[in-house]
Amino acid sequence: MRKICVVTGSRAEFGLMYWVMRGLQEDPDIKLQICVTGMHLSPDFGLTYKEIEAAGFLIDEKVEMLLSSDTSIGISKSIGLGVISMSEALDRLKPDILFILGDRFEIFSVAIAAMVAKIPIAHCHGGEVTEGVIDEAIRHSITKMSHLHFTSTVEYAKRVMQLGETPDYVYNVGALGIENINRLELLTRYQFEESIGFSLPEKVVMVTFHPVTLENATSEEQFVSLLSAMDHFQDIGIIFTKPNADTDGRIIANLIDKYVSQNQKRCVSFVSLGQIRYLSSLKYVDMVIGNSSSGLIEVPSFNIPTVNIGDRQKGRIRADSVIDCTPNTSSIIEAINVAYSDSFREKIKNSRNPYGKYNSSGKIISVLKTVNLNSILIKSFRDINFKCKGLR
Repeated sequence: MRKICVVTGSRAEFGLMYWVMRGLQEDPDIKLQICVTGMHLSPDFGLTYKEIEAAGFLIDEKVEMLLSSDTSIGISKSIGLGVISMSEALDRLKPDILFILGDRFEIFSVAIAAMVAKIPIAHCHGGEVTEGVIDEAIRHSITKMSHLHFTSTVEYAKRVMQLGETPDYVYNVGALGIENINRLELLTRYQFEESIGFSLPEKVVMVTFHPVTLENATSEEQFVSLLSAMDHFQDIGIIFTKPNADTDGRIIANLIDKYVSQNQKRCVSFVSLGQIRYLSSLKYVDMVIGNSSSGLIEVPSFNIPTVNIGDRQKGRIRADSVIDCTPNTSSIIEAINVAYSDSFREKIKNSRNPYGKYNSSGKIISVLKTVNLNSILIKSFRDINFKCKGLR
């Protein structure tokens, strides 16, 4: 049996990989191995490894690597600890293929350990661009360490090949989050309200804002501007989801707690809603405000606006339903007003999601199950012919 190890470090990531994991688990020719790390094992983020177990999966390894500090030094130390701990876990598991997703620092550690251990790496969501965060460099680094590439659009597949990867091992399968929308049974409005303990007002928005690392204004300055903008709309209810374990994440989380305590009648917050509640919320909120990748990937499938703040997602392919604005109060207010306008709502009523494909998990599983691994570790750099100013 081919042993395929899936590594997940967050609830959101597990939600995206769920159908791949379920398909691998049910395949009689595959031995699924599951390794959890990062936020899954942190009390601060809800010990979400329990949700993986509750879904019927057996966890083979729990790898502690997340330190309590969210400073740049703390994150760097977590990466180092992750490489050490993952190398030991992978030595015990000895998988034939490692399956990972995304661009977080936890997954960076996993890729380093697997590359040195000569384990073929299959990577999801490579080739994407997020110029406002260090994830940009991490994502491309993981691409260069990986051997199989599953991208969410044709444009991203081309970028992976532009990095020198062999076209035979690059597969455009669409975004896994879109498959979740099509396959999961989402909650009714009443079920959703019951699950969050909050009665949705006539106007309500979702706010999901993550730390920025490469922009001029700090995360705190940008989020304070966002909260000031929300003060302008006292008739709008707000569902906050808190940030991941990134640099300065606690600053944003504390600001959310303070704001909710001062606006309890119209606000509620969660460390994470989880996949079903989050996707269900998109049926009932008027728009999503913040800088999350979900605002560009999953949200357009619900034909509601995304107010995308700042440069965190700069360079990522976006649907017509996305409104970009600068991270200052007046610009955010203007963007929200545009999103509520009848003309914009009419414009996006039938807009197309550029990430929309079906059966992404089935395509991935088929490749993982059948790809020849005999010489996959020996990577050839594919050159692209181009002219560059300054070269002779």
